[in-house]
Amino acid sequence: MSEPSESSHPDHRAPWWRSIGPALITACVVFGPGSLLISSNVGAKYGYELLWMLLLTGVLMGVYMTTAARVGVVGGATPCTLIAQRLGRTAAAVIGINLCLICSAFQFSNNLAVVAAAEALVPKVPSTIILIALNGLVMVFLFSAKGVYRLLERVMKVMVGIILASFVINLILAAPSLAAILRGLIPGLPENISFAMPRKVAGQIEDPMLLIASLLGTTFSVAAALYQGNLVREKGWTLKDYRRGIGDSIAGVAVLTLVSAVIMVTTATVIPGQQAENIGVLAKALQPLLGSTAYIIFCVGLLCVAMNPFLINAMIGGSILADGLGKDAKLSDRWSRIFTVAVLLVGMFVAILALRTGRKPVNLIIFGQALTVIGNPLMAATILWLANRKDIMGRHRNTLLLNILGGVGFLVVLFMAVRVLTLVVLKLT
Repeated sequence: MSEPSESSHPDHRAPWWRSIGPALITACVVFGPGSLLISSNVGAKYGYELLWMLLLTGVLMGVYMTTAARVGVVGGATPCTLIAQRLGRTAAAVIGINLCLICSAFQFSNNLAVVAAAEALVPKVPSTIILIALNGLVMVFLFSAKGVYRLLERVMKVMVGIILASFVINLILAAPSLAAILRGLIPGLPENISFAMPRKVAGQIEDPMLLIASLLGTTFSVAAALYQGNLVREKGWTLKDYRRGIGDSIAGVAVLTLVSAVIMVTTATVIPGQQAENIGVLAKALQPLLGSTAYIIFCVGLLCVAMNPFLINAMIGGSILADGLGKDAKLSDRWSRIFTVAVLLVGMFVAILALRTGRKPVNLIIFGQALTVIGNPLMAATILWLANRKDIMGRHRNTLLLNILGGVGFLVVLFMAVRVLTLVVLKLT
């Protein structure tokens, strides 16, 4: 079958930004308040030294997002549906449950991050009230809104525009060194980073790569990439939209990587060596150095970052669980909404319980983000398996280059999963 020409599309002359949608939603759910805090701390602690790693993870994320989008477009069904047709409903249910649990871990950290952001904006309001009110409003929206996907896509375009504008302005005001940025793109590891497994020393758990694992988990989220296959089906794209699906995925990954890099470079320039315990501390640290105007701009961007993944992440968890169990899985469908509420409630209650322990939110956020790496090997293997099946992809099967890059990505998430599992075992014992 030959590729359709651009003239076969009735809307082929539409502006490029009208074609972008699914990948922006994925980018918004991946880059949340926890991602902002992690990127900030990596920049403050390691300066520009790990920019190359951010770029590499962006490339790997791009490979998996474009691959999942191609599977959804060419296969004519969601990944879970394709798996159920070939391996049975049980296998699809395992994938759906796994991804739903990952989203629940993200939702837990999203709740904590919103509290951290709220401390900078409304410090006198109790965190429990904030979480209950916010989750309640989200649930009301969830069951009252019509055309959920289209509404989300429009809102995300506006929010991403505000985020990019806010943080790019702050980056310009910070005036980083171009030479230092270029040096940061040269691969290398800071002296105090080790590939050794986490271990207990004098009763305390030491893991010099926990922050790096969290950075990988927020930038290279294979679970989020898998859902790209659902989103292109939600968008209604078919084989004639093959190139559009690839371009959309590339644009979404570019936004995700760019925002993370801007944050990392800004903190590396403005607060080198200073660790931000929460987003409020980060905002206050930047205020005297960037000035009151930049501080206001930062808070506007922060508000958008805090709100972006809150609903989307829960909806991904709810709809993918419905899809895996063989229920109607569009965002507006009944079972997707019911399971979304379940993810929201789990995230809220776990966050409230965690906050009552008195631990600093930053530690819980970083651990929650790193925990999401555990399910990534299964997701990565699923994407690669689907993309290499001739009965699904036909002549659009993965090329040798895509399989090599996909294999590298699989090894990365497998290695990080082993590290995180070791860390979890140490914490439990």
